[in-house]
Amino acid sequence: MKNEILHNIDNPAQLEKLYRKDKTGFKQAFNQVFAEHRDNVSLQFWDTRLNYTEEKLSIGSQKEIGFVIALAIIAGLIANISNLPNINIELFFTRNTAFIIIPFLSAYFIFKQQLLLKTKIIIGSIILLLACYINFLPNNPNSSSINLVYIHLPILLWSILGYAYLGNDFLSKEKRINFLKFNGDLLIMSVIIMLSCILFTVITFGLFNLIGIKIENFYVQYIAIWGMGAIPLFATFMVYNNPNLINKITPLIAKIFTPLVFINLFIYLVTLIYTGKYPHNDRNLLLVYNLLLVAVLALIFFSIAENKIGKENYFSALLLFGLSLLTIIINGIALSAIVFRILELGITPNRMAVLGGNILIFINLIMVFFDLLKVVRKQSDSIKVEDSIAKYLPVYAVWAAVVVLIIPILFSWK
Repeated sequence: MKNEILHNIDNPAQLEKLYRKDKTGFKQAFNQVFAEHRDNVSLQFWDTRLNYTEEKLSIGSQKEIGFVIALAIIAGLIANISNLPNINIELFFTRNTAFIIIPFLSAYFIFKQQLLLKTKIIIGSIILLLACYINFLPNNPNSSSINLVYIHLPILLWSILGYAYLGNDFLSKEKRINFLKFNGDLLIMSVIIMLSCILFTVITFGLFNLIGIKIENFYVQYIAIWGMGAIPLFATFMVYNNPNLINKITPLIAKIFTPLVFINLFIYLVTLIYTGKYPHNDRNLLLVYNLLLVAVLALIFFSIAENKIGKENYFSALLLFGLSLLTIIINGIALSAIVFRILELGITPNRMAVLGGNILIFINLIMVFFDLLKVVRKQSDSIKVEDSIAKYLPVYAVWAAVVVLIIPILFSWK
């Protein structure tokens, strides 16, 4: 093998054939050859290829680790307020779960981004005001407008998290795209850590059950509760410091599910038209379609997040274009349903919020649809698709603020 490498030292194609024929033997022989011919440019390339050492997992500085641990402890202490006497646990978590997670992720990015003091004060003040606002709302489980606040406040807090992530580059579309990618990576990493914690918990329960001690209630109430804020926080810490750790997984999942969702929606649309059973009287109809729109936008975004669609993978572009078209048709049916209900039964907080959200997401999908149409016609590339999703993010933040702060007042908290 050594002599063959020397004989073909300036023949890249033949070296590649030798390597594929016997990778282990090639590497051993190559290292001997390279020790004697370090000045050869071709061999320098092969040395980098064969002996490149991946960067080690980054765990940040001691200061950063200490800051993350401190944030996790504070988040855990807030979660443990639910264990105080006379606290309505269900109401507490309904109102404060988002505040146990998102403000601390925002604090982490404030720490990392070195934001201006003015920006820090703005973010902190808004979060504090929103926390006071939601905890001083009337306790009325039958109020649609208050329930809408519970649903949309996390979205508003998520937009504040985005503001903290963007830092001084708030208008940068590229950084907005990175923020969306970060959310996908964060979700995957959080699930991985959570599954690990669940496995640890099951083992712990099993060990104590072997000696006749039931610790389930105590463990969940006083120990596992600390993970509510700590898991997403440490997941953020790992993803931010190791951006290449799992950033290939999210696009892969999106690519796997895109054809499945396309087939599913196609069959659903055909069935809908064939049976004529248009669900105009289903009150949860548009909420389901809102989730569908968001899911499709996410699939489109993450499908092109790492591998740009275009001439090289034209089928993927065609599939995403078809998926967006199907979703637009199905959502058009949903819009007609909600308009029908409003004309027949009148406007309510739920109908206003769900209709408004649906229209906004629908417009975003139409923008993406036309961008994909240009890609299919080979008039543009997939970067425009990402931009259409990223630049629209402030619209969602504004609408969440309207639902949280204005709709309850318009309907007198009913």
